[in-house]
Amino acid sequence: MQLDYTELFVKFALGMLTLIIQINLFGKSNLAPTTALDQLQNYVLGGIIGGLIYNPSITVLQFLLVLIIWTLVVFILKFAREHNNWVRNLIDGKPVQVIKNGEVLVGNCMSAGISANELMFKLRSKGIYSVEKVKNCIFEQNGQLTVIENDESNIRFPIISDGQVNTDVLELIHKSQAWLEQQVQEAGYNGIDDIFLGEYISGQVLLTGYSQNRGKK
Repeated sequence: MQLDYTELFVKFALGMLTLIIQINLFGKSNLAPTTALDQLQNYVLGGIIGGLIYNPSITVLQFLLVLIIWTLVVFILKFAREHNNWVRNLIDGKPVQVIKNGEVLVGNCMSAGISANELMFKLRSKGIYSVEKVKNCIFEQNGQLTVIENDESNIRFPIISDGQVNTDVLELIHKSQAWLEQQVQEAGYNGIDDIFLGEYISGQVLLTGYSQNRGKK
């Protein structure tokens, strides 16, 4: 069967347009995928475009409908992932704690499939050569390590992110959650759930709320 290059061009243009729409509509995380859903979105969309674009038995309308259906599926999955913890854990999996207070949690390492050599290699790549210097180490869903060192003067992680308290940072600065809640309320927010990002810098708490207001305590 002779290939219709006009139809091929239209399909290709529709595929590129769909990709651009998904990137701008759902964010640019799929340009550098960090979650399973981002990877899946790229793989399936690539398979749809690559598998159907050269099939002359698939009309332009059928091709467009497939792209629309996949875009709707991605939208529903992303919406559910952002608003439901169960769906988020199902899609992304859960991060695994592999080091706590300077001790390697061997059972967690084995269940996450990370060997001792891999663990130490990842720590060395972050400039850490002994697990005793690590207060908390999390093996993230994307295979990277999030490391919090036992060093109050070297806090690299927020005290609040997406309305969630980082208890390890609280422990490092020897503060309680009640103290943090008081800081949040004194900055004019109703509670920690209202905080998009909270940082602890030079003894001060810098808060950025979902309302885009910024407070310093």
